Amino acid sequence: MKNKILELIKSSATNEDDFKSLVTIFNLHDQLQYATNIKQAAEDIYTWINKEFKVDNLNFSLFDINKNYKEEILIKGEEFFLDDNLSHFFIINTHTSLNATVSFSVSSKVHFKIIEAKYNTIEAAFLQISPMIQSCILKKNFIESSSLDSVTNVYNRNYLIENLTSHLRLSNNKQNEIYFLMIGIDHFKAVIDEFDYDIADKVLIELAKVIHSNINEFDMVGRLNGDEFLVSILNNVNEHQAIQIAKKIISDFAEVSILVNEETKQKLKKTICIGFEVYDINSKSTITDSIKNADIALYEAKNKGRSELFKFSELSDEDTIELF
Repeated sequence: MKNKILELIKSSATNEDDFKSLVTIFNLHDQLQYATNIKQAAEDIYTWINKEFKVDNLNFSLFDINKNYKEEILIKGEEFFLDDNLSHFFIINTHTSLNATVSFSVSSKVHFKIIEAKYNTIEAAFLQISPMIQSCILKKNFIESSSLDSVTNVYNRNYLIENLTSHLRLSNNKQNEIYFLMIGIDHFKAVIDEFDYDIADKVLIELAKVIHSNINEFDMVGRLNGDEFLVSILNNVNEHQAIQIAKKIISDFAEVSILVNEETKQKLKKTICIGFEVYDINSKSTITDSIKNADIALYEAKNKGRSELFKFSELSDEDTIELF
């Protein structure tokens, strides 16, 4: 591959087409120097391919060699299949456990032949930018390891608490109230006692999926500890709508079946309770106070039974709170 770059450099002295190819490669290289993350790098690659080769349909993914798992980073244009006659597939070797894959589809057989003639140029370009993609991947891995829960891929406790204030300020300049849902799995310890931690992790992962399927992209989710998740509703809904979201999470999770034994096909169903609290950003109370109140509300919800929702504002003198 390196020889192709050297040959292109040598021939560019006398071959105008090769010189132009070399210029396009270094244009991409220069642009990627400003990419701050892997998604921006993918956008830059798409812009380059679109401009230089008139390609509209592209898929940029990361493939984890160790886990045999593909993460979609960027999808542009119409859906296509890799085994059709108009698609190309490239691997950017980053010398990490994650390799970047770039696939795209063209519009016609004539277009395909044009791209085929430029195949070496594109391949050489991806070799040149490999260190930059590697840097973006390493940055991505560092951010995720320091901010995400390793089991569920939601934010971990430290990141959520430290960044919630700034996130609220940036995302909710038109909203006076933020809604906190403290979510806990009913009798979660029984899952560990009866099965094992692997099954318990499956339960947590399924709950995280249900939560994400019911909230907005601007809402934040964090795993605080054990089986407890904190959701902050940030998408300009009112209290009634936030309550409906909480109820939907409860009902949706109750329908989830977790396979615990492949041989016997044994499945497990669990339920959750939710503590609900409203945080007024104009009040003297703090986010920490509201989170504590949501935790108290969750405790009271669990006292009432399974699949319960309890609002902190409905706490009465008769309710007994013994958290410690």
